[in-house]
Amino acid sequence: MFHHPMMTLSENKRLSVTPLLSAASSTTTTSSEASDDSSPASARFEISYHHFPCTAHLLSGSFFSYRSLAVLSGHKGSISCLSLCGEFILSASQGKDIIVWQQPDLRPFTKFGQGDGSVKAVVTVGNKVFTAHQDSRIRVWKVSRSSENVFRLVDTLPTTKDYLGKFMKQSNYVQTRRHHKRLWIEHADSISCLAFYNGLVYSGSWDKTLKVWRVSDLKCVESIKAHDDAINGLAASKGIVYSASADGKIKAWGKEGKSSHCLKGILEGHKDVSFNSVVVSEDGRWVYGGGSDGFVVGWEGRTNGGDQIGSWKLVCETKAHQMAVLSMCLMGEMLCSGSADKSIGIWKREAFGKLSKIGVLSGHEGPVKCLQASPNCVGGGFMLYSGGLDKSLRVWWVSKPSTTQKSTEEKSVMLS
Repeated sequence: MFHHPMMTLSENKRLSVTPLLSAASSTTTTSSEASDDSSPASARFEISYHHFPCTAHLLSGSFFSYRSLAVLSGHKGSISCLSLCGEFILSASQGKDIIVWQQPDLRPFTKFGQGDGSVKAVVTVGNKVFTAHQDSRIRVWKVSRSSENVFRLVDTLPTTKDYLGKFMKQSNYVQTRRHHKRLWIEHADSISCLAFYNGLVYSGSWDKTLKVWRVSDLKCVESIKAHDDAINGLAASKGIVYSASADGKIKAWGKEGKSSHCLKGILEGHKDVSFNSVVVSEDGRWVYGGGSDGFVVGWEGRTNGGDQIGSWKLVCETKAHQMAVLSMCLMGEMLCSGSADKSIGIWKREAFGKLSKIGVLSGHEGPVKCLQASPNCVGGGFMLYSGGLDKSLRVWWVSKPSTTQKSTEEKSVMLS
């Protein structure tokens, strides 16, 4: 099956037969900003497929197994972020290009990109992809099955319409640094993270602000002076948006009805320690922050008589890595942590939010900058994608922990 270890992307496109996103629109939208860089004729990619047997361990009373499936090489710079987009996995790097890998065969499908500076974050919303950039802009791409340019640039945020509606009014300008003002809808520094929830896209920046964008019309509806230092991570669930910052705090933001967002709580970390990432469970109950001291700190969210969480209790402080925790993702009761120590920790959430270590994935030759888990169940486990400063995208199969050796053996047979 895997007999093309190296191929040009144009050759691969002729081989691709998997249909595009089922949610993608059948109409196309033109844009004066659309880039010609989507032509992949000169790009070369290397795919190394691994056929290692499952490695199994018994930790904390649970059997755990994993398998390294592939190493995907094609980026010229360090991989900065990953995102699932229907049947695709998107990987972005310090260069402007975003590579689209097709699942499940992991072949490169196409690439797209535009703008100055590296891509810092990617989030998928229906048939649109939002990308955040070092040049302080957000670009919006439409996925269309009726165009050769599958990922077409349709707008840049803030939009021209948003600018024209605000630039002539002095009250719309804010001080960003000495003798320098910007419109409040603009970020003044690199955008580091994105999150989506309930029709809104949230952007966090090194300028310390959190901005809110309405997906329906791409308008910036709110700007929040959120932190005393750079915002490094965002996560949202059950009406609460969490922002993790280099100031050592994770702040929880919520809104009542159509009102503006307000501060609901502050989750304090260790003194003089930056939070590099934050994740929250689907039910909104568990929040975890990854720190520059190698700790993962967890809180339990509690409701105050209603549906929305209004208070948080510290439940764990786990020394996860010897160096900084740079990235995290959740898959059910399992938490994956990527670190500057080049390893990926696999953790299981136990009673009361405590974390128990069930495995370590090694292979990256540089810090692990980003992680993305796929919700699809494969052989009793899940697919995990990791991007590193070594410019590689690694693909893993990770089992869900079992308490019997038999179930672990069955999973190994299914993948052999």
